[in-house]
Amino acid sequence: MNLGTGPEVLAAFEAAKGFMPADEGLALHAAATEAAALGLPLLEVGTYCGRSTILLADAARSGGVSAVTVDHHRGSEEQQPGWEYHDPTVVDPELGLMDTLPTFRRTLHRAGLEDHVIAMVGRSPAIARVWNSPLGLVFIDGGHTDEHAAGDYEGWAPHLAQGGLLVIHDVFPDPADGGQAPYRIYRRALESGAFDEISVTNSLRVLRRTRPGI
Repeated sequence: MNLGTGPEVLAAFEAAKGFMPADEGLALHAAATEAAALGLPLLEVGTYCGRSTILLADAARSGGVSAVTVDHHRGSEEQQPGWEYHDPTVVDPELGLMDTLPTFRRTLHRAGLEDHVIAMVGRSPAIARVWNSPLGLVFIDGGHTDEHAAGDYEGWAPHLAQGGLLVIHDVFPDPADGGQAPYRIYRRALESGAFDEISVTNSLRVLRRTRPGI
């Protein structure tokens, strides 16, 4: 995997906690690099421990823009105790709650990318309501229920500039392969008439905003 930078970015990506495979990471980095040329921030919904944030931050650094990442850092539904993706090493020992923020901060520090990332801690729809700047890229990889995925799409897609890129992770047309909420917002984006699909890499979809109408 070659991210178009030095080996330190690849090493940081591979060392970070997270679920994004290398081929999808490469596609995300390529989309972020293209979007950074618009001169607008790149925004991610769903930080977790910063694995994909490394890719956005590296593209932002190269493009002279900022990467913004949004997460409440209490874990999504499938990361809670007793569920498939629970990781007890990111539980606050005092509160007994998921807290991925300290791990995320260590991830960025080790990658040397802290200065290129604005971390916003809170619920995605609440932050979206007070956000009023255009974005070059929106990467949706937060909660996978219909409520959360729809909230992320409705909150952030309207902030995309013309020519900006909407990237959606974990899009599975076949329900046997995974949850359907990301697939439903992907279909919704295409059916809005505002987006054209420009690439597919396994479960990662990249769409370009070409028209108004979200």
